[in-house]
Amino acid sequence: MTSETATPSSPISSSEARRAARNAGAIAAATLLSRGMQFAWQLFFSAALGPAILGIYGTVSGFTQIGTSISAFGMSPIVIRDVAQHPERAGKYLTTTLFIQTLLALLAYVVLNLAAAAGGYSEAVRVFLALSAVNLIIDTLGNMCFDLLLAREKMVTTSIVSIAHVVVLIALAGLGLLGGYSLFGIYAGVTVAGILRSAALWVLAWRSGIRPAWPLDRSLAKPLLVNSAPLAVTAFITLAYQQVDKLVTNRIIGDTETGYLVAAFVIFFGVVELLNTTILTAFYPLMARSYGDGKNEQFGFMVEKLAFFTLLICLPITLVVSVFSHWLTMPIWRENLRPAAGVLSILIWYALIMMVGNNLSQAMLVQNKQRRLLIIKICGLGVNLLLLALLLPAMGVHGAPLSSVVAEGSVFVLLLVNFRAVGWSIGSLAPRVLRLLLVGVVAGAVMLLLRESSWPLALAAGLVIYTAGVLGLRVLADADWDLLYRLVAALPGGAWIRRCWKRDVTVNW
Repeated sequence: MTSETATPSSPISSSEARRAARNAGAIAAATLLSRGMQFAWQLFFSAALGPAILGIYGTVSGFTQIGTSISAFGMSPIVIRDVAQHPERAGKYLTTTLFIQTLLALLAYVVLNLAAAAGGYSEAVRVFLALSAVNLIIDTLGNMCFDLLLAREKMVTTSIVSIAHVVVLIALAGLGLLGGYSLFGIYAGVTVAGILRSAALWVLAWRSGIRPAWPLDRSLAKPLLVNSAPLAVTAFITLAYQQVDKLVTNRIIGDTETGYLVAAFVIFFGVVELLNTTILTAFYPLMARSYGDGKNEQFGFMVEKLAFFTLLICLPITLVVSVFSHWLTMPIWRENLRPAAGVLSILIWYALIMMVGNNLSQAMLVQNKQRRLLIIKICGLGVNLLLLALLLPAMGVHGAPLSSVVAEGSVFVLLLVNFRAVGWSIGSLAPRVLRLLLVGVVAGAVMLLLRESSWPLALAAGLVIYTAGVLGLRVLADADWDLLYRLVAALPGGAWIRRCWKRDVTVNW
């Protein structure tokens, strides 16, 4: 409808829809820009620090990332939901989170430092963890206001703060690094930038009329803790699953080897964020709406296409990074990080399996199967820990990415076994996936055979063979081409493309 007035058949007015689109656009733009800047910054300082110091940094980062699950305690989604429904409760929620999350952040600080000491980590790791973990408290004070501003639909201003925070962080940490202060300079810059971010968010909250309402409302605090606990456990397992490689590697084989793993992980996370996380975030609301009562075939169709196209697009990227990692990273890393290229050549396969599996994980969240998904993640964490203990002493740092690949492969198999949806048929998808994998094997073999003589020629030949194989073996079904045609038509310049590419498909978006 085009009317500005909401009707029973159109419960959301066009003005509300425009506001929602503007807010979503602000968040998406801020996320892409801030993550892009962070990725570039991480590439820079990973090359500047060197493997030993980078290993310390990665280990400390692993601890603090896990610590965020304690300080945040899964409260953000609940606070945002409740305050969006009852704006008048913003002050009470600010009081509640100020009291509870500040205590949890202090608890996280103590627990992390005790864990590092009990785990026998080096003095350098413990000292820098003591400095870095202070930011858990600082960031928590800002995040509680950030959540309330999101609930009040202040997405534009919060997005500006997020971008400004990253810019200031990079500038201050960069000055500290270039000034010769190494990790001390980086952590000092991060701390100052965090203080400025939290102060800005409190000022914005205050100006929006969000102020603590004392005394503490115990009737609000107790259910908030109870309802957040499952989310907190899930966040802890998820973060532990992501960070355990660095923590165990550092403890068993030391800082330098961990530095190679951390450098490879920088590119790993950049690939996943760019090619997977952003897309899934954008598709999540549409997936949730299409699921409905669970009987809509469109949901299963969407999951199938997302998983298949993720594999189709990411497989050649994985092949290129894996086969040519040494050549591709030469402009980025110094000679002392050369061994990280070998780690990356294995780790990138972990990224491929994860990106395809993330489509199924998100679909299970839509189906409200969080508990089953949590059990699957726990199984993957157990497999990873066991393999790390076995492979790291025998293979060195290369055992870490290999254990991650096997563990994530186990998780993916469990996801396939457990996921069910109307419109999803693994039997109809399997033949095309097998043909695609065959094409990937041939293209990868050609790249390997030719890379020593001329790696640019090997790369080009492999991609040509991959493209020709996808077209020649009819990896894409008619429904895939129809979907691609609709997506292309929806892009800027789609009308011009449709003049050149004719297909008997009704474009209805």
